[in-house]
Amino acid sequence: MIAAATILFAFPLGFFLRNRLAAYVAYIAIFAYCFTFQTLYLLRSWVGDSHQAFPEDPDALPFGYLGVTAGIYAVGLLLVTIGHRVGAKRRTRAVDLDPVQ
Repeated sequence: MIAAATILFAFPLGFFLRNRLAAYVAYIAIFAYCFTFQTLYLLRSWVGDSHQAFPEDPDALPFGYLGVTAGIYAVGLLLVTIGHRVGAKRRTRAVDLDPVQ
């Protein structure tokens, strides 16, 4: 779910929002909501004896899950940054080509 949200929202947020901080905050809010929902869904499966996402031992830390979600988070922030740069170049080029000014 967080991978899908990252693909759907990260680049467009960076591209369409002029303020980079606003794009980061919007992405973080979307990611936090999806991460919470996904973790709850996986935790319910773990309680029902599914050990695909979390280890069987409750004392063991799920470093695999942490690594994957942190990687997706980093990729999303990178996509926001790339989207902002592409959008800024597009807006700058459009202003330079405008003959009215």
